[in-house]
Amino acid sequence: MQTWQCLPNCGACCHLDPRDRPDLEMYLSPAELQQYLSMVGEAGWCIHFDHTQRQCQIYDTRPRFCRVTPDTFEQMYAVSPADFDKFAINCCCEQISGVYGQQSEEMQRYTAGVQEEMP
Repeated sequence: MQTWQCLPNCGACCHLDPRDRPDLEMYLSPAELQQYLSMVGEAGWCIHFDHTQRQCQIYDTRPRFCRVTPDTFEQMYAVSPADFDKFAINCCCEQISGVYGQQSEEMQRYTAGVQEEMP
């Protein structure tokens, strides 16, 4: 079984362009939607994403909708903890492919990373 993980130097999830996520209203509260939209910056990237370091500048205090955890996914998307890894991996693959491309280095690293056995 594959285990979801976040790989450093990716940041695909920080590409927040609402045109790529037409169903935001279905899983964000009105306040969260307002916060989400306020975070969308140039070319659809989160204003808190450091493009040089390729990491979140507010990681420890990031909003709920930026957290990839079994609890968050159960609350937001009704995904059971047993289905979390598969669902989260699919979400990451779709997002990485959309942002960087199916054949990108980021996709290759992600695919290899989730194939590895976790300790």
